[in-house]
Amino acid sequence: MQEKWDALRRHWEGARLSELFARDPDRAKRHCVEVAGLRIDWSRQFLDSTTQQQLLALAGECGFGAQRQALFQGEVVNASEGRAALHMALRGPANRDWRVAGSSVSLAVEAELAHMEAFVAAVHAGQVKGATGAPIRDVVNIGIGGSHLGPEMLATALPAAKKAPRLHFLSNVDPAQSERILGSLDPAETLFIVVSKSFTSRETMINAGEARGWIARALGETAVVDHFAAVSTNEDKVRAFGICAERQFRFWDWVGGRYSLWSSAGLAAAVHLGMPRFHELLDGAAAMDRHFESAPDAENAPLMMGLLDLQSIMAFGWPAWAVVPYADSLRLLPDYFQQLVMESNGKGVTQTGGALIRQSGPLLLGGIGTDAQHAFFQLLHQGPLPVPVDFIAAARSGSQNESATRRHQVLLANCLAQAQALAEGRSEAAVRQAMEQAGLDAATIKSLAPQKRFPGNRPSNLLLMRELCPQSLGALIALYEHRVFVQACLLGINPFDQMGVELGKQLAREMEKRLGAEGREGSGDSAVAETITWLQQQWREQTS
Repeated sequence: MQEKWDALRRHWEGARLSELFARDPDRAKRHCVEVAGLRIDWSRQFLDSTTQQQLLALAGECGFGAQRQALFQGEVVNASEGRAALHMALRGPANRDWRVAGSSVSLAVEAELAHMEAFVAAVHAGQVKGATGAPIRDVVNIGIGGSHLGPEMLATALPAAKKAPRLHFLSNVDPAQSERILGSLDPAETLFIVVSKSFTSRETMINAGEARGWIARALGETAVVDHFAAVSTNEDKVRAFGICAERQFRFWDWVGGRYSLWSSAGLAAAVHLGMPRFHELLDGAAAMDRHFESAPDAENAPLMMGLLDLQSIMAFGWPAWAVVPYADSLRLLPDYFQQLVMESNGKGVTQTGGALIRQSGPLLLGGIGTDAQHAFFQLLHQGPLPVPVDFIAAARSGSQNESATRRHQVLLANCLAQAQALAEGRSEAAVRQAMEQAGLDAATIKSLAPQKRFPGNRPSNLLLMRELCPQSLGALIALYEHRVFVQACLLGINPFDQMGVELGKQLAREMEKRLGAEGREGSGDSAVAETITWLQQQWREQTS
């Protein structure tokens, strides 16, 4: 297949994005779709009719259509773990019979959503109380990875419901984080939601144990049951922790961690938003699912964007990708997408064990505009290798305030200008002409002109929401999920496992034992042993 990617590279040698627009005035209309409140524009990519045919042919050769069908039918697509990956069922229409390995899961999904709805309503009504009878005013989500990034991103992106409690997130085992969060809370008014599929995740259970002790010391051991809820597949361990059955929320092994936002793993986000708006989030994602499953290939946004992503990597050899939302409330979105993209497709071998000859998932950079313009955009504009960019913004500011509306227009102006600047650039001749008109001398022009040149010809996508709301955000997230799946299909890798995180976890347990013991025994290079000796010396000096 690589020779076909090489043919695409040769096809675009010497081409300029600006020339594509000059030759085709309707280009922006033809390479743009609207779905679920999103306007998705990939016209600033290296794409013409020949390339589109070749990319779609590559999708056909790898059996993309059959792989997509297997995904939606709940077949085993996570081969290494023998599981389906049917997160679409979590947000899909109730009248569709979603099946995993032939067994219907629709009723179970509906029942869990109803369980969440009753709990959220009770919290908002002040009916969920602590051991002293005080209503819950603060909720702390304890989780890591997909059990943390998604709910926190949503809670940051979207405003809280009127009666929602304050929401906090505890993910890091650094004691400074738990001290900062718990130090501002009243145990009598605090509820913890522990989110761990297995209820054995090391970081999560350390933090859960710390929270449990905090409650027990303040209110007594019997108070634990009133101050905890759990989201897990391991009911025995949840019960042993002291959490009652009514506050145990379930999801299933066919829901991967980084795709669990839509399930009860998003309970904290549902508490923040309220269930009506959480359902709007699900509806937006479901609309993108329907588009991905049935839209014509040339107009299918996840398919076309996934193919163009791979063209950047496999044909052009560009290893990085940037996601830049022009919205402060979306400041955690790049972090969320980093896990989705790099944990899913950061693989070195195919599903059959063959080595990949190019990088698989791209390195994903991120930050919010306009801050990012003063951080890493220098590299985007003048670095030696292009970095394709996703620009994300909302058309409406969400405010009727005249000053806010004006500032939002400035924000959008920056977004559009950056996309244009990356595509068009500025030639050295144009730079020289401008400097001459400014009256600079020849020596200065000769010295500075190369440094002021912008090569341009750098692709980007523009994703605009009518407004930042649960529906449009749900559709945006689902777009990226399916786009990553498209990449994986053509690379021949499994996007639903994450074997790469396991070795570090195993070694960390060994390191814990070695750090707590006098001596240097154990596996590892001499640097590990010397570091442990040094650390132990610091601790002895601290306590002496």
